[in-house]
This record gives sequence, C-alpha cells and structure tokens, in this order.
Amino acid sequence: MAAGEELTLSSHIQHHLTNAKMCTVDGSFAFNKACSEVGFWTWHIDTLAWSIGLGLVFLWIFRSAASKATTGVPGKFQCFIEMVVEFVAANVKDTFHGKSALIAPLALTIFVWVFLMNLMDLIPVDFLPAFAGFVGEQAFGMDSKDVYMKIVPTTDINMTAALAIGVFLLMIGYSVKIKGVTGFIKELTLHPFSSSNVAVQVLLIPFNLLLETIALVAKPFSLALRLFGNLYAGELIFILIGAVGLMQLPLHFIWAVFHILVIVLQAFVFMMLTIVYLSMASSDNH
Repeated sequence: MAAGEELTLSSHIQHHLTNAKMCTVDGSFAFNKACSEVGFWTWHIDTLAWSIGLGLVFLWIFRSAASKATTGVPGKFQCFIEMVVEFVAANVKDTFHGKSALIAPLALTIFVWVFLMNLMDLIPVDFLPAFAGFVGEQAFGMDSKDVYMKIVPTTDINMTAALAIGVFLLMIGYSVKIKGVTGFIKELTLHPFSSSNVAVQVLLIPFNLLLETIALVAKPFSLALRLFGNLYAGELIFILIGAVGLMQLPLHFIWAVFHILVIVLQAFVFMMLTIVYLSMASSDNH
C-alpha cells in the first residue's frame, strides 16, 4: 500500500495477504512493488524464511527427543514424540504396500512440517506484520505500509505447489524404479481401455495417454490447491475478525478453536495422500 493512502478494509486485507518479494531489476536487488513486473523469478522471502525456519525447528525438536531418549520410564516430551512417530508409522504400515525405507521418514517430515507451518495461522494476524513494519520503519526508513509479511507459508500457493511437485517427482521415480521405463509407459498408454486386438489397442493409445496423464497431473494439483485453499480461507477469516476491533478477541478464540482441527486435518490429509500416491506408484499392477 502506498504511503499516504487511506487505510480501508480492502487495503488492510490486501496488505496482510501480500508476500514480501525480492527480485533482481537491472542487475540489482529490488523488493515488493518493484518486483510486480518481473514475473516468474520473484522470491517470496517471507515464505522461504518461515518455512525453512520451521523445518529447522522440526529437526531440532526431534533431534532433541532422540538424543534425550531413555530406555527407562520416558518423560512427557519423549512420550509425545513417540506417539507422533508411532501414529505416522501405523498409517504408513496400513497404507503403503511396497517396500521402502524412505516412506515413513518422509511421511513424518510432511506431517510435522506442514502442521508447524499451518500452526502459524493461530498467531494474531496483526502482531508479526506490525512488528516487521516497525523494524522496517525504524531500521531502514521504510514506510510501514510498504513492509509485507505473510507468516503462514501454506497460504502461499508457491509453497504448497513446491511440496506437491516434490511428491510428484517421487511418484514418477517410484513408478520407474518398480515398473521400469517400459512398464511406466505401458501404464500410461494401455490403461484404462484395452483390447486383445492389436490394431484397436493402437487406436486406444492416444485416449489412454490423455486420460492417464490428466489423472497423474491432477494428483499434485489437488495436493497443492487443497492445502492452499483451506489455509488461505482460514487466514482470510482471521484477518476479517481482526478488523472489528476489541470484539475480535472472543471471535478470534472461537475461530481459533475450530481452526485447530483444520490445521491438524490438513497436515494429516497431505501426509495420507502422499502415502497413497506413492503406494499406487510402487504397485506393479500391469
């Protein structure tokens, strides 16, 4: 929002839903509005900072639990970590039907990391953005209205798409590893329609390839958009609640209690769909 522009509800919402951007313009670094015309190669530095930071928090928490683990009566912290690990391991055992040592650690990482990123949604929406504006104003002489800070990485489609693309590449990798390149191509071209007549089967290949490609590409799209849509909508409601003044406190509490379910559920859904998709990719059904 430009300096001197009147603060309205729409501009307030837009400010909170805008990422802090960094790009290069004419060989030098530029930020925020200067990046509006750059296009694809723009870094959302708030999303990167918070997601990497929360990933390090996840590693630190579980490393601390592992280093302090005892064979005797475990403490509360160790019990909690063990419950999370056992919960994820049980879901992997029930859902993934292949053999891979990667799936359980991957599922644990996805569940906890996505949960931590979603959990940032419970921090009051004005607190950290206002603090970032204060720092920008005091330390760098910027107008606080021109300082942006989105603290929930999963409300950025770039973050959820990056997670989904990572899962998609693993799906392709497991399919080629288990079925081979030829088997993977056959899976895309000889299903779902098949015929014992070779000529008819050749004619069906383009239709099979189109349908199977759409089904394959739809999986990462659904992963990315589901997580993004739910968290973006939740954040928007928090911003609207924050605009009502002191009355926001009871409303914020009510919505936060409900939103805790959304935060956990979306992390669980992303983890489970990842396991299911990788299990499907690992099965040799052809």
